[in-house]
Amino acid sequence: MAEFEGENGVQITLRKNLEASVGAEHRLKDWVEAYFAVEVTTLDSSRKVQGRDLELFVRFFEDETKGTSIDNWTPRLSQAFLNSLRGTVGAGGARQWNDRTINRILAHLKTFSKWVHRMRPFALGDPMEKIRALPATSLLSIERALTPTERRRILDAADLLLKNGGRSKDRSRFKGEEERPVRRGYRPYRNRAIVYALIETEMRRAAVAGLALSNVDFKDKRITVVEKGAVTHTYKISREGIAAIRDYFEKERNQDVEGHGAPELFLAAGSSRNRHGKLHPNAVNEVWNQVCGAAGVQGKTPHSARHAMGRYLIEQTGNIEAVQRQLGHRNAAYSLQYSRISEQELQDALEKRN
Repeated sequence: MAEFEGENGVQITLRKNLEASVGAEHRLKDWVEAYFAVEVTTLDSSRKVQGRDLELFVRFFEDETKGTSIDNWTPRLSQAFLNSLRGTVGAGGARQWNDRTINRILAHLKTFSKWVHRMRPFALGDPMEKIRALPATSLLSIERALTPTERRRILDAADLLLKNGGRSKDRSRFKGEEERPVRRGYRPYRNRAIVYALIETEMRRAAVAGLALSNVDFKDKRITVVEKGAVTHTYKISREGIAAIRDYFEKERNQDVEGHGAPELFLAAGSSRNRHGKLHPNAVNEVWNQVCGAAGVQGKTPHSARHAMGRYLIEQTGNIEAVQRQLGHRNAAYSLQYSRISEQELQDALEKRN
């Protein structure tokens, strides 16, 4: 928070207020509560995860130190906590925490300790400063990314929705008719636009569901959304992608505005039971799965499209920053992973030597 920066009167006042709120004992639990009250501004879902992670450390801290004072938090205690996470065994004899989960816990703890150290410096320095994340190579599996062939097939299937999507499956009832009627409430332009938005921007499905119409820039081909962690990010989108969204907006969306009047771009059918109009992320997932089924693509999720964009940008530009800017990674290490190659690509490269 900006008001905590610099040695000024505002900062001193805040420090005094915080120390007064946590009490003279400076219990770790009280500092955690103050942290969430003053500093944490993320969505409720993210706050719950952070809360569980910090509570895990609080339990370890109290068991290990036999006390509650935050003054007992030292760099060696942080290392002991990391060692305990790596060594904790769950049911069946397997490790309870994988490397990715451990890194998430450490990230939350680092942010908390840094904030406390600003407000009330630790005698031995920030106790999490030298704790390093584990080299979790499983953070990204390149094999999960859409292949160029799968991408083409999915987009072709999405285009075919305008002709074949939502038609009745009752062959006997409509026997002899050239085309079976489209069921009421089916929105082919909307579903096509959803698939294009996922593939041509690589935003997450929750961002697609919550996308506001006012945040679509048709002229400059830019879409601004609120991503996880309440972070606002702007995606560039291809000409074909923005054209699919415009088709939905101009030819179909008005059918449902009167029924709902929601500000989101993608609306549920006005005749549906969805009283709020906004699509749930599960509905986005359902559209994706139906189109993938029609395309004959199995085992790929909307996030597979996100991985595909990372690979594509690396191949086209060789620039990690291009991946970071498009996908909104705050940590460049996540973008760097897209420079890895798959097992099949490695094998193909070896075969070309012969």
